[in-house]
Amino acid sequence: MKKSILIALALVAGFYANAQTPTTDAAKSINEVVTADNVEWGWLNPLRGDKSPAAGKLWGDRTKNGPAGFLVKFNKGFSSPPHIHNITYRGVVIQGLLHNDDEQAAKQWLPAGSYWQQPAGEAHITAADGQENMAFLDIQEGPYLVKPTSEAFDNGERPVNVDKSNLVWLNANDIEWVSAKSNVETAFLWGSHEKNQLRATLLRLPAGFKGKIKNLSPNFRAVVISGGLTHQFSKKGAVNQLDAPSYFGAEENATSIISAEKETVLYIRSNGDFEVNI
Repeated sequence: MKKSILIALALVAGFYANAQTPTTDAAKSINEVVTADNVEWGWLNPLRGDKSPAAGKLWGDRTKNGPAGFLVKFNKGFSSPPHIHNITYRGVVIQGLLHNDDEQAAKQWLPAGSYWQQPAGEAHITAADGQENMAFLDIQEGPYLVKPTSEAFDNGERPVNVDKSNLVWLNANDIEWVSAKSNVETAFLWGSHEKNQLRATLLRLPAGFKGKIKNLSPNFRAVVISGGLTHQFSKKGAVNQLDAPSYFGAEENATSIISAEKETVLYIRSNGDFEVNI
């Protein structure tokens, strides 16, 4: 019998949410796929050239006024000068070890699967210590700019660093909408389940998972953080292999047919619910 898991994402007690950054996204997502080998790469800060981290587009345009999702690659030993950003961003480590904090703070190396939030106007540095380092960044407004600390300001938000080991994963023992047989788990990151409000969660699919994700919201975007899956929008549609850090978006009421040979973690950003069917 088909099992249906209704994902009704919850507000995390204001810890990851904030009042300053936009909490809605009027854009409507479409059925689209960006595989890892088709990511368009450039420089995060073109003025610094190869001294800048590389940036890869998943959706939107970080140089314009609007939401965007993009990848950032850092070389081993990279350490930025103290700086601020004009907008708040959220990040998930995909590969390597990253540190993002005040210049005077002791290094807290976040491994792959960890999450952080950097408020607009807050002075900080970013450093990398893995052989290869990559993160996914999610912004709700743009453009994404790097500015000197002399322009620092307090927008009322606070930075968050959550090591992978400190994420709280929920399963059938904790919540009623996860089938005991599915072994699907979720970790809430930020946002609100109020109507049309943005929210994000990590969805962990067990090895051998075969099922469907039906999008019930106007805006749905998913990034493969670890592992990999096969994906198609219909049984007769194109089949894509989506390994980390691939991306797929879905229009409202669209269904993604997926299977994962190995454990796979997705970052899902939406402004409504979705269903996972097995």
